[in-house]
Amino acid sequence: MALPPGPRQPSLVQTGRWLRSHLALLEESRARYGETFTLRFTGVGKLVFVSDPDSARRLFSSDSEHSLPAGRTLLLEPVLGPRSLLLLEGGEHMRRRKLMLPPFHGERMRAYEETIASVARAEIANWPRGVAFPLRERMQAITLEVILTAVFGVAQGRRHDELRDLLSQVLQQTRRSLSQVVGVLTRPLGRFGPYGPFQRLLDRTDALLAAEISERRRDPALAEREDILSMLVAARFDDGSELDDAELRDQLMTLLVAGHETTATALAWSFDLLLHDPEVLERARAAADRGDGAYLDAIATEAQRLRPVITSVGRRLGSPGAYAGHELPAGTSLLVSTYLLHTRPDLYPDPYAFRPERFVGTRAETYSWLPFGGGIRRCIGAAFAALELRVVLREVLRSVELSPASPRREPSSLVGITLVPRHGARAVAA
Repeated sequence: MALPPGPRQPSLVQTGRWLRSHLALLEESRARYGETFTLRFTGVGKLVFVSDPDSARRLFSSDSEHSLPAGRTLLLEPVLGPRSLLLLEGGEHMRRRKLMLPPFHGERMRAYEETIASVARAEIANWPRGVAFPLRERMQAITLEVILTAVFGVAQGRRHDELRDLLSQVLQQTRRSLSQVVGVLTRPLGRFGPYGPFQRLLDRTDALLAAEISERRRDPALAEREDILSMLVAARFDDGSELDDAELRDQLMTLLVAGHETTATALAWSFDLLLHDPEVLERARAAADRGDGAYLDAIATEAQRLRPVITSVGRRLGSPGAYAGHELPAGTSLLVSTYLLHTRPDLYPDPYAFRPERFVGTRAETYSWLPFGGGIRRCIGAAFAALELRVVLREVLRSVELSPASPRREPSSLVGITLVPRHGARAVAA
């Protein structure tokens, strides 16, 4: 079974192009080879990209047959831990997913709305006025505080401040591709090699998390608490067993890494698109003033269509199969390019235009809109992220008048695996 055609440049050249001009390489490959093509990357090998809804449906509907793409565990396990929901597979993954889902759905969401709004208002009050500043950094501050408060449930005080500072440093390191590579290569050297300072940072963070978990277990009011850590402490598997302290730590770090950068970046892209479209911005402000959550949801949905933070979602095929007319063997690394899927003119007419109205009164099609992935590994915090996007959009639009620092939309850059505004979505607050 031959893989689909693709660029013939050496893998080192393709890797450089991917890091330097990510979207351009995807667009050029689609234009030349069609919706299915193969790219080659140094240290990873051949990756097959598809961008049609039928392939996405076929891949994710048979998710239990496939495995995670090569390299994910190697890069993420040092930070997330061995029992992270992002790294487990098969029955162990499903068992934990079932346990962790309830806090992220239904009535539970209402308990978080005021927390998110309060955090956003406090952050906005400290924004500079009359000078340009990067919105992405300010959104990162909001999403980190939301995680500390609503997810970890850490009360204001010394531990809260120490944990915020340490987690900020951990997140800063995980954003750097070079740091990740150096970490993987030098971990065998232990604490005395280049990886040592980061390991000591993780150790200090883990000590604070362990103290918080220990106190939570002893809290007589545990059942009345609404933060996600408390719910996980109280949760039980079908056999009556519970998550131990080490695994609670792993899942907390997973929720941090998965929910901080992605949501902050989605907010930054939402505002970059909004501020460069005066008509949509005027409608958005009116919607925020009257509490029209549906229109704010449509803005976030359209922003994630046009600027998906994670541009590809992959699996390693556990069985051979036909995808977009190509027979692919088991073991193939197959990625659904969310960016190319989201910019198909047959799915979204005038696909590069920012039009929130596409999603007013209608929901995004399951396999045509995939910013949270799909199948049994779809992001567990998707509902929480959608709520956070809506509430922060509302609070910013109500509280401050923003204008773009540049007349043009920001270009994108790839940081790790996330597509970010190159200059941080710079804006001016009046």
